[in-house]
Amino acid sequence: MYGKIKEHLKNELSQIREAGLYKSERIITSAQDAVIRLDSGKEVLNFCANNYLGLSNHPELIAAAKSALDTHGFGMSSVRFICGTTDLHKELEAKIADFFGTEDSILYAACFDANGGVFEPLFGEEDAIISDSLNHASIIDGVRLSKARRFRYKNADMADLEVQLQNASDARFRIVVTDGVFSMDGNVAPVDEIIRLAQKYDALVMVDECHSAGVVGETGRGVTERFNVRGKVDIITGTLGKAFGGAIGGFTTGKREIIELLRQRSRPYLFSNAIPPSVVGAGIRMFEMMAETSELQNRLHQNTEYFVAKIKEAGFDIKPTKSAICAVMLYDAKLSQEFATRLLEEGIYVIGFYYPVVPQGEARIRVQLSAAHKHEHLDQAIAAFTKVGKILGVIQ
Repeated sequence: MYGKIKEHLKNELSQIREAGLYKSERIITSAQDAVIRLDSGKEVLNFCANNYLGLSNHPELIAAAKSALDTHGFGMSSVRFICGTTDLHKELEAKIADFFGTEDSILYAACFDANGGVFEPLFGEEDAIISDSLNHASIIDGVRLSKARRFRYKNADMADLEVQLQNASDARFRIVVTDGVFSMDGNVAPVDEIIRLAQKYDALVMVDECHSAGVVGETGRGVTERFNVRGKVDIITGTLGKAFGGAIGGFTTGKREIIELLRQRSRPYLFSNAIPPSVVGAGIRMFEMMAETSELQNRLHQNTEYFVAKIKEAGFDIKPTKSAICAVMLYDAKLSQEFATRLLEEGIYVIGFYYPVVPQGEARIRVQLSAAHKHEHLDQAIAAFTKVGKILGVIQ
């Protein structure tokens, strides 16, 4: 039975390889950090992790995870509404709401699940979802699960957003959905302007803070802090898997009634195991650390400003960024792979991104800065980029 589809799959994989689009996985044998060890034994500088605050290997989070293992065990073996809710889960949900200035929170196994489970329970055929064109795949998939009408506006284009809001004026409920930071470009959504238009057209606002929470804003509280609109966004989704420790786990936080209905009807929540106690315990400690000091955010902002200035000075074409993401544009898929391979030889671990992760002809190296990076790490990366860029004719 497998024979016919096997040949089809082999042909598909062959075409992917020939197009230079095949994704190979490198194997890491150390903890996630600014410096990591590969299975070859080579140590390299990591500039492509979502480890924005350098917390993935932080001793306080490791200790908190171990403590939760001792008190609450390895796993819950249950979904939340049966016997999977502990005092730790409720404490973490409260801390998330406090951090973002919202009314309540709900935990998911991942933010992909949070985005996948938010629209269908809330919006039906009479309603409209208006989504930024560069929103994450999880938002796109979540919207597809809903029967609501779908509208799309050009990335961060407020004139086009207003047109789409007008087109959706006959809907019962309208919601504008946007990433806080767009993961492939690094630009920040103009959330203050989105809220202004939403108020004008009586629409809700939802922001995915996956790449902005912990990163954007003076104390890392995301785009609502950056634009001074804390408490004015109706729904925020996010993850514990990036700046907030780098493990697993997602969340939705926002208006109390929205969260309560999601607990009753959101399928990824109702039918997925509760997050393991160790992850929850570490998450609690992480939010406590965020409340105690902004040292890591300050270091991240300094590192980002330095790297972006130097990489532009070297002559590279980068996307405008207001986050810890610096997209070094190469435009050609094969070139992006060769560039990344040569950088690895120079001791810099990055990945080339190309279609379908980014649009055709928009291949790039996405550099992600971290508070864990030291100044000498940044200088080493800039020197390697410059060397490889000249060899491959990307810069003069």
